[in-house]
Amino acid sequence: MTSIQAETATAPDPRAVLSKAVTRSAERLDISKALLVRVLGVSASTVTRLFAGNYRLEPSRKEWEFALLFVRMFRLLDSIVGSEGTARQWLASDNLGLNARPVDLIGNPEGLVRVVLYLDAARGQV
Repeated sequence: MTSIQAETATAPDPRAVLSKAVTRSAERLDISKALLVRVLGVSASTVTRLFAGNYRLEPSRKEWEFALLFVRMFRLLDSIVGSEGTARQWLASDNLGLNARPVDLIGNPEGLVRVVLYLDAARGQV
């Protein structure tokens, strides 16, 4: 077996990686399954199966892009505030720059993008 074949054979499935990252991010940020339904644009049963490990996000579907943004939001928050408690508090607090609570914005695509762009800009200043 060549080194390229070995790398291919052991490479993790991106669908499994992103699916797990979404559920872990939601748990750490205390995002409800109902809100995650809106964030990803999938059904409640799909989110339940996602948390149970019985569903993997698909790169060919829009849910993939929303999942990437959601995980990116989590990672940006983590890099800026450094603690899950502070991140949860930030999400639930009124934000003058966003003119809303971030948790209220992330349930629709435009709001999720706004929050990610805001955090990108804030991280650039740190």
